[in-house]
Amino acid sequence: MAITFYNLSSEDGIKKLDEYLLSRSYISGYQASKDDLAVHAALAKPPSSKYVNVSRWYNHIEALLRISGVSAEGCGVTVEGSAVATPPAADTKAAAAAEDDDDDDVDLFGEETEEEKKAAEERAAAVKASGKKKESGKSSVLLDIKPWDDETDMKKLEEAVRSVKLDGLLWGASKLVPVGYGIKKLQIMMTIVDDLVSVDDLVEDYLTAEPANEYIQSCDIVAFNKI
Repeated sequence: MAITFYNLSSEDGIKKLDEYLLSRSYISGYQASKDDLAVHAALAKPPSSKYVNVSRWYNHIEALLRISGVSAEGCGVTVEGSAVATPPAADTKAAAAAEDDDDDDVDLFGEETEEEKKAAEERAAAVKASGKKKESGKSSVLLDIKPWDDETDMKKLEEAVRSVKLDGLLWGASKLVPVGYGIKKLQIMMTIVDDLVSVDDLVEDYLTAEPANEYIQSCDIVAFNKI
């Protein structure tokens, strides 16, 4: 069976091979064969990890070669732009006979059949589904925010707090609570997306850092509940 390859030393050739392997474990289907050794031999170097399907296939063939001790030399495949090991005479005759029959020719990068397209779509959908992140949990947090002294403008303090905008952070209700000697603290609720917002980082990097620390002396977590 004759097999046609694009130049696998080019980026475009590797990309097309990656698309071809999206719906296949090996070059000829679901079992390693001489075709895999031929394509392996045609690659000038290990593929980039960004080509997930080619890398997976390449690592499988590398492992098989190490275990079996079989060499890819002598598989004999001509790739556009480069020549790889010439096949033995017997194989050449067999290949020539196969090429006479157009129905037996296989173009790795030719048009896909309906079955191949369907398999590729199903595999792509499965990969996409497996890559989706699970929905992150949320938490409700109550903070005590203390001013420097009784002369701190509590209205501006609250404005400084609410001015902090982060993905996954939503400020809620608030109130002023007396703590003694004419000093009041701000109690404020917030809802956070756990994977996006760290309360410790929020306090350290925003609430007690410039410019908010002009009004805020310290912050304490009063309550932390998963929603």
